[in-house]
Amino acid sequence: MLKAMFNLVLAFFLVLSLEGIARKIVARVQRRIGPPWYQNFIDVFKALSKHPFSNGWIFDFGVIMALGGAIATAMLMPLGSLKWTPFPNTDNFFVIVYLFTVGALGMAMGMVGSGNPWASIGISRALTQMLGYELPFLVVMTSVIFNYKTASIHQLVALQSGKWNLFVMPLGAVVAFISLIGMMGKKPFDIAIAPAEIASGPMVELSGKYLGLLQIMHDFSLFVEISLFVNVFLGGGSLGWFLIKFVVVWVLAVLISAVLPRFRIEQMLKFYWGVPLGLAFLNALFVLFGLTL
Repeated sequence: MLKAMFNLVLAFFLVLSLEGIARKIVARVQRRIGPPWYQNFIDVFKALSKHPFSNGWIFDFGVIMALGGAIATAMLMPLGSLKWTPFPNTDNFFVIVYLFTVGALGMAMGMVGSGNPWASIGISRALTQMLGYELPFLVVMTSVIFNYKTASIHQLVALQSGKWNLFVMPLGAVVAFISLIGMMGKKPFDIAIAPAEIASGPMVELSGKYLGLLQIMHDFSLFVEISLFVNVFLGGGSLGWFLIKFVVVWVLAVLISAVLPRFRIEQMLKFYWGVPLGLAFLNALFVLFGLTL
């Protein structure tokens, strides 16, 4: 439990700090100054200090369910090695995906319960986007699990002691990273939020503590998504190396996001079900016939 609580504390401070730094990076790319790196901490604590507006018990329960799913998933995530694995017997990929889905469905239920049409459109876009990026990602993960005959995250890390999966199956790693950008909701895949189009979509009715809690839920989700990629494709490593790889992946995703425009929803599906899905199946064939590097 101490390791699990450490995961939550690390996720909160690490991701909030990186989000603040990301805002500075994007500002510099766009020739602006940007807010201070600690602005996200101010925003979250300010929101948590205010009274929320409720749209009914479904709305309230959806927020709690979304945050609970993200917390449970973050508590299970290994930090690069067995030493930093809170629950070695339950860090199974399928368990993590299941718990992660609970959080996503909680947010969908709660935000649709608000009755705001912008929220419903945003949730519809988010679920459609999940259908887009999850298909190639699951094909790649199935290939990894088939290759190593285990779905345990810390065991996948241990089996990469000689060579990372980035080099063993580079096609799969590229597809997983493209899917990761969609999971993070970074451009060109920030379709569900789209502030200039649907007033931030699912977040439109959130205020006060609920807004702060959903921001924390988003941070925990980012922590899980990037940690999963680092563990499965970059070999995890000691806590220090794990954090370095985490930051590198984060910065790379932010730099890509800073220079790309937003896709429309049909463009996103066409993209993910095109080249990434084709590369995912090609990677699966290589694994099936033992042609990995």
